[in-house]
Amino acid sequence: MTDTALASLSPDLPALPEAASLAAELAQGHEPLEQLAATTPAACRLLAHVAAGSPFLSGLVRRDQPFALAALTQPPAALFDTVCMLAEGRAQGGASPHMDIVQRLRVARNRAALLIALADISGAWDCVRVTTALTRFADTALKAATAHVFAEAATGPKFKVPAGTDPVTGYTILAMGKHGAGELNYSSDIDLIVLYDAERAPLNDPDDAAQVYVRLTRQIVSLMQDRTADGYVFRTDLRLRPDPRATQIAISIVAAGNYYESMGQNWERAAMIKARAVAGDIALGQEFVRQLAPFVYRKYLDFAAIADVQSLKRQMHAHKGHGVIAVLGHNIKVGRGGIREIEFFVQTQQLIAGGRNPALRGARTLDMLQVLVDEGWIEQQTCAPSNTGCRWWPTSRPRRCPRRRTPLPGLPHSAVSPTPLSSRTG
Repeated sequence: MTDTALASLSPDLPALPEAASLAAELAQGHEPLEQLAATTPAACRLLAHVAAGSPFLSGLVRRDQPFALAALTQPPAALFDTVCMLAEGRAQGGASPHMDIVQRLRVARNRAALLIALADISGAWDCVRVTTALTRFADTALKAATAHVFAEAATGPKFKVPAGTDPVTGYTILAMGKHGAGELNYSSDIDLIVLYDAERAPLNDPDDAAQVYVRLTRQIVSLMQDRTADGYVFRTDLRLRPDPRATQIAISIVAAGNYYESMGQNWERAAMIKARAVAGDIALGQEFVRQLAPFVYRKYLDFAAIADVQSLKRQMHAHKGHGVIAVLGHNIKVGRGGIREIEFFVQTQQLIAGGRNPALRGARTLDMLQVLVDEGWIEQQTCAPSNTGCRWWPTSRPRRCPRRRTPLPGLPHSAVSPTPLSSRTG
């Protein structure tokens, strides 16, 4: 097949010294993988880069060598579908049939990370396919965790689920940030807002809604982020909800709507640009996001709002790393000219003009950069460097020598250490 990781391997990925021994060490103990590494130069080169550059990915290869072989030799799109099916519980994909959901989600997450990284580093997938796949897996895992928790709860005394009714009715999870926008990168947390409508919930007593849904939300978060021998699925952050210091982790959809209408801040308006219903009662979440559109995209922006945006910008510039644009040690995530600054610029233009121009109401940063060009807000020469940076940042992360699953957001500090990085990023 011409679209496998090996067939797509970029000639720009250089051969490393001692590549054969590095690849052989990763393949050791699995004869088909050993043979592939020994007889196929592309496999040797790719496995050597994994071994030399990423202990996390190296560990995934050693942990699941049969899947590593498949990830190298099979088309990644079809294999990724089977990984998602494993997370959903619709197929074991070579895993133990006795695997419970905790282990199943983590095994699927490990396989997704390895498969996507190999497709990325080899050149089989570009930035958009990489971030889309990472987002799709997060969606799949979160839906599976939610469905499992509610299926168990529905048999308990708190629920009264009529025939033909989904127990998640009245409970919705919004994905925020990069997850909501479909732009997850390798080490992203998932930011969520959890809402419920007690009047729609299939509960024996609607007054129990707060207690019940807070408890079930904790169980879902536990399924997603608790560490086991197989790792974790995604770190989960619920702090983007309205007034997180004073509210429960699952809040009434009515209370949330009232908060945004009466006390919502401009940073919360910007955050809601990327909101997307992702699990539970999807229709309920979509309805809530639609109803918030007048709050997010105002027809007229007052001077106080503009001053608030300027204040946020000054706070960004006060952050360490905003003084100069450097190479060695520069924080390419939150430093000057980094990905956060690009996203902030795009979102402020959306807040200013989105109320009068629906074309500026999209969630993806790259798409909105191009709309800003098309609508005459910025010039193509301004857009191009930002576009390139947005594409480079997510796919650079597995190549920046991560010593753990969460690589640091900066470039190396020494004058020598960037050399291996540049060889893997072109």
